[in-house]
Amino acid sequence: MVIALRLVLAVIFGSIIGLERELHNHPAGFRTHILVCIGSTLFTLVSISSFGGDDSSRVAAQIVSGIGFLGAGTILREGATIRGLTTAASLWSVAGVGMAIGTGYYWGATLTTALMVVVLFFFYSLEKRIWQRTKTVDITVADVPGQLGKVASKLGEMGVSIKSVDISPESSKRVAIQFILQMPGTMEIHQVAGSLAQLEGVSNIKTQD
Repeated sequence: MVIALRLVLAVIFGSIIGLERELHNHPAGFRTHILVCIGSTLFTLVSISSFGGDDSSRVAAQIVSGIGFLGAGTILREGATIRGLTTAASLWSVAGVGMAIGTGYYWGATLTTALMVVVLFFFYSLEKRIWQRTKTVDITVADVPGQLGKVASKLGEMGVSIKSVDISPESSKRVAIQFILQMPGTMEIHQVAGSLAQLEGVSNIKTQD
């Protein structure tokens, strides 16, 4: 009865955490988080009932390292952009929740799940408000050595911070670059676009919020 309760709790807690990832269309979503949580719970239960002592702690260590490989699979590299770090962290954390449930540490599992929900659901909106001055600029530049450096230097002169860069070839002579920029003070994106347009080799500038 206790084993069944813990496995059911793992499904519930894992689904709560995975819901946010699913709603935002991330690679590891609802079912993945449930399976990670229930699997961690089962491994922990097996380690306690079958091994115990030092062997039990070794099984727990293997769960943690195994989840690390699974989390790495959710991290995607697209050009110069890296995505999926939050999903990897949520998988790692939900495995910890499953292990806590498996050992009967319900209070710790419940509090951790609640905190993860706050971070994933509510901190996302908070982060968007904090970084509301973030803007996106798409430009096409000549595919010559040092061109990206010239653009980055120009942005630096204006006090604009580069949050991420996504580079993709457009032709044999031109490259498309998407910048996500952190805007300083009252500077507007059209001012940035105007300054970049004056650089040699830069063309087809598009801006978006």
